[in-house]
Amino acid sequence: MINFFRKKNKYRTIKSKKDIPAGLWLKCPGCAQAIFSKSLEDNLKVCPKCDWHFTLGVYERVKMLLDEDSFQERDKEMTSDDPLEFRQPVSYEDKLKKEKEKTQLNSAAIYGEAVLGGCPIVFAATDSRFFMGSMGSVVGEKITRAVELAVELRRPLVIVSGSGGGARMQEGMFSLMQMAKTSLALGKFKALPFPYIAVLTHPTMAGVLASFAGLGDITIAEKGALIGFTGPRVIEQTIRQKLPEGFQRAEFSLQHGLVDMVLHRCDLRPQLVKILSYFK
Repeated sequence: MINFFRKKNKYRTIKSKKDIPAGLWLKCPGCAQAIFSKSLEDNLKVCPKCDWHFTLGVYERVKMLLDEDSFQERDKEMTSDDPLEFRQPVSYEDKLKKEKEKTQLNSAAIYGEAVLGGCPIVFAATDSRFFMGSMGSVVGEKITRAVELAVELRRPLVIVSGSGGGARMQEGMFSLMQMAKTSLALGKFKALPFPYIAVLTHPTMAGVLASFAGLGDITIAEKGALIGFTGPRVIEQTIRQKLPEGFQRAEFSLQHGLVDMVLHRCDLRPQLVKILSYFK
């Protein structure tokens, strides 16, 4: 006889992790709360609880900032060589192959023609997922070509920097010289009556900040971004002193004059459109 009055379980028991689709939930590094992936994407990958800005890839930046279908990428297939035949402990060729498979990119930078809020621009961006966005010869070459393209087309230049690495040691001097090359190119661009808007995202560090990322006519930082040359942990270990709270974060940089404004990611495109409208 069936007992229709038996007590039923209030909750469903999950027997294994296989019952949960992969990537459905993400843990926020800022507040450690679980976030539904779709909700995070709808909020431009900003935590709705603590405003932590998750890392974005370069094509996510394109989709977020630029007018729809306006980006015309150049030199997409450009990739690094192995000039030093670097082999220890893992060959540079193998590392490059692994990074390409992981990110579906050929390098840590993209550039091309674009339109932002109806204004034609030249746009470039770096991606911290590829070798931490470190400045290899291809990154420097693409940024330089972006600047030269802006000079040729007489357009404003917008570069979004998300690079936590400095010069790429596997390329030696070829990598280090990109700091001077990109800075020299921007020196020629400065002669034009058009702005170079530098957007600093988490993280913008080392040789990238010490070259093209730090030379903007207008410098904007995303909320909470780490901005500096050497990381705070290394500095503390070197000087054996406790650093101020919030040291090298975007808000700290604003207080000390390194950047012109700090914006929430949701406000970034509207502010760029507004700035570019002044130069039409």
